[in-house]
Amino acid sequence: MKSQHFKSTLICIAILGALSVAPVMAQTATPSDTSVSTSTTHHESTRLSTEFAGFAGSETNSQALVTGLRDGTAITLDDVVKNADGTTTTTTTTFTPATGKMGYGNVKIALSLAEATLAKDGITDPTAAEMAAALNGGTLVLADGTSIDLNGVLAQRAAGEGWGQIAKADGFKLGDVMRSPKAVGSTAANGNAHAHVEKVELAKVHGVDRPSKPEHVAKADRPDRPSRPDRPERPEHPDHPDHAGRPGG
Repeated sequence: MKSQHFKSTLICIAILGALSVAPVMAQTATPSDTSVSTSTTHHESTRLSTEFAGFAGSETNSQALVTGLRDGTAITLDDVVKNADGTTTTTTTTFTPATGKMGYGNVKIALSLAEATLAKDGITDPTAAEMAAALNGGTLVLADGTSIDLNGVLAQRAAGEGWGQIAKADGFKLGDVMRSPKAVGSTAANGNAHAHVEKVELAKVHGVDRPSKPEHVAKADRPDRPSRPDRPERPEHPDHPDHAGRPGG
């Protein structure tokens, strides 16, 4: 009997020991999962930045595009031009994506469509402003006085259109664009390059150009409601003193 009791005691101790170790094991596994997630995110960001570096003009610009589209934050791109005297001139373009945060898959689609759209118009080495117009919408003013209106792939997406619809509107098949955006766009252009772009006019993105919300400020015009204070006309009630005539009755 004592032997059986001793065995039972040992089994209980073993079970309790296993239960106490389990939470510790679970806790040590969590940091590993987080590390894997962070590593995957970094890998996707780096992969896309490298893939679109040629389109963006530099690795820095490409990283800015990927990060801004992914997080839905302002994107700043630089154009660096070498002057005849050996110096360089840098022009900066900043814009905020018309869409909110996007997954890396959607970031790739957006950049691919933007690249194909510009290539279709004969622009295979776009400036920062031209990229912004392809994404958010805008007008390219050409040297000969004509212009090209770009609807902006992000603006169309924000309006509720699917990626397939956006591609079809430009005469593309989304699958072809995803395989080789520049080639698809260049083919659609039939080898006809447009004149040099003199100026780019970026479209005002709804929800981004907040200053254009003065209509809401119009609510401040509610001071017209001072008409309510006219309620003080109630002082007419004091005419009830006519009841004072009752005593005379």
